[in-house]
Amino acid sequence: MAGSSTATTIACGDEGGEEEEKAASGSLCLEMLPQVLLQSVMARLDVSSLCSAASACKAFHASASQALSFIPSFHLLEIAPKPEMVRRLLPANPCMRSLKLDCARLDDSSIAHLTKPSLQELCLQNCDMFSSRLLSEVGRNCRDLRSLSLGLLAEGLDSLIHCSDLEQLLRGCSKLESLSLLLSMSTFVGHNFSQVWALASEKLVVLEIGFILSGMVKELLSMNLDIQRPPNNARPVIFPNLQKLCLSVDIITDSLVSTISRGLVSLSHLDLRDAPMIEPILSFDLTNFGIQQINQNGKLKHLSLVRSQEYLPTYFKRVNDLGILLMSETCSGLESIHLGGFCRITDAGFRAILHSCSNLHKLKVWNGTQLTDLVFHDISATSLSLTSVSLRSCKLLTDLSITRLSSNKDLGILDLRGCREIGDDALKAVSCLSKLKSLQLDGSYISDTGLSYIGHGAASLVSLSVRGCTRLTDKCVSSIFSGSLRRSLQVLDLSLLPSLSDEGILMLVKCGVLLAELRLRECPHIGDTSVMALASMQVEGGRHGSSLRLLDLYNCGHITKLALRWFWKPYFPRLRWLGVMGSVNRDMVEALARSRPFLNVACHGEELGSRCWDSFSNLCGSEYEEIDELEQWLIEGEDWEEEEEMEDELV
Repeated sequence: MAGSSTATTIACGDEGGEEEEKAASGSLCLEMLPQVLLQSVMARLDVSSLCSAASACKAFHASASQALSFIPSFHLLEIAPKPEMVRRLLPANPCMRSLKLDCARLDDSSIAHLTKPSLQELCLQNCDMFSSRLLSEVGRNCRDLRSLSLGLLAEGLDSLIHCSDLEQLLRGCSKLESLSLLLSMSTFVGHNFSQVWALASEKLVVLEIGFILSGMVKELLSMNLDIQRPPNNARPVIFPNLQKLCLSVDIITDSLVSTISRGLVSLSHLDLRDAPMIEPILSFDLTNFGIQQINQNGKLKHLSLVRSQEYLPTYFKRVNDLGILLMSETCSGLESIHLGGFCRITDAGFRAILHSCSNLHKLKVWNGTQLTDLVFHDISATSLSLTSVSLRSCKLLTDLSITRLSSNKDLGILDLRGCREIGDDALKAVSCLSKLKSLQLDGSYISDTGLSYIGHGAASLVSLSVRGCTRLTDKCVSSIFSGSLRRSLQVLDLSLLPSLSDEGILMLVKCGVLLAELRLRECPHIGDTSVMALASMQVEGGRHGSSLRLLDLYNCGHITKLALRWFWKPYFPRLRWLGVMGSVNRDMVEALARSRPFLNVACHGEELGSRCWDSFSNLCGSEYEEIDELEQWLIEGEDWEEEEEMEDELV
């Protein structure tokens, strides 16, 4: 147990040589540590380590519980606690400044525990079962808040959100600098929507909204336009210092882009995304005229314009190379650009961006239907130092493009999903990128041989996805882990590989790789043998138990109810996400979910998300226990509290 071991080492270091020798031999009794010293150690731990240490003994449990009363930051996104657990984990704490929590199992009954007056940062994910009252209570109680992020508010209730609650939030939180409301503004009830936003903090620099109608945005920002202001109007400007705006709208139009560019004079980061349900008409779409209106104040550094094909296979059909050429002249200071769904932009338009924006570090082009190898023909002649490149579904690109692109030696992220002409020669060039952390090759034409180049190079690679690369076989596993990659790779996606079988997974286990995420969905030859091998794999330190936090086995052809038995304790002690077919044995799946309440079991084919950990951080330590200490403390904590109450009564 990493948390308690660390605590023991720190404590012993302060007690002298004799205690150190006893600790080394394992003879020091943890409960005999001085209470003041123990509390001092506990105060230095984060929440996960604190809970891990609390599972060691009653003394540690009592100290951890007391530490929760003055801990300044409480970040627990790895699990979704129940209401009774939130009561124990979040006692009255006048010192708490930052709270981040997964609220998937909470509702309005927990609001009082979440809205602490001392908070300056509040991030609540998956607020499906909360009503809009959460907004008003935050505004009423958290008046020192600087940063607020709420996700999926009231979606599970299918209820409307009242403008009065938003008004209370904006009126009460007058110091807000960052506001993220990942919800639909179209569900707000009230006729004074734009007037309510006039109450927003003048200090607001970041605003993110999950969905809002473009008409609502134009109505809101039109209050800032001089042509609509009568003389001597004392009405305050809305968002005078806003620098970053991220919106998902019904449709991106010329008037929307123009209103945003003119109404927000300090804007440096603009992110707009739409998903039209019908084909846009000429007068209600983005054209060359509209795209020239971007960056009228000359401060834009980051630009993202994406047309999603979620509902309809549609594109920005009224923007061509001329519009991009004119835009690149006024946006030469861009540091990152993301263009998705521009079907009429050719190599000439994209090359204008590459040659005009000398400070460009991040380039994303999605569904670039006319993008060819010519776009990177002379990229080595530019002064660009690209660190992140995404060319998703640019189906005309070949190995030649990636070879030329690899002249950017600082590349850390490379996304080539849907580039079906990319093959082994591209991987040979990519393998020389020493700083590469993430590589996505879904649907490409690579083979086992190509992956061997990556296995012997790209020594710092953390995440690799080869989903749907149909030429790959079981040998791809040995190709990936034939070199130093076994020490760095933590996230691996082998889904939709028709030739991958249990033999490949046995090779993976034999390599002793400490993966945190493994996706094997829809591999027809993966079966129970793979699950048993993963469950019993031996990791560093000589202990048994998988390091996996996420395992996706959805629709694997040979998974039976026998495999499900291996997900009961003590196997897969750190697993948080599991994807299986619910029809394999529904009763066993439901029993598994009940026995491991902090294991998210997905049975309907939904993609499993890495919501609660950073794939690029150091996920895997050198020590693993046969149990999850955090889960143990949360479950068993109530039992210890009951024992302590009985002891007090006896005294």
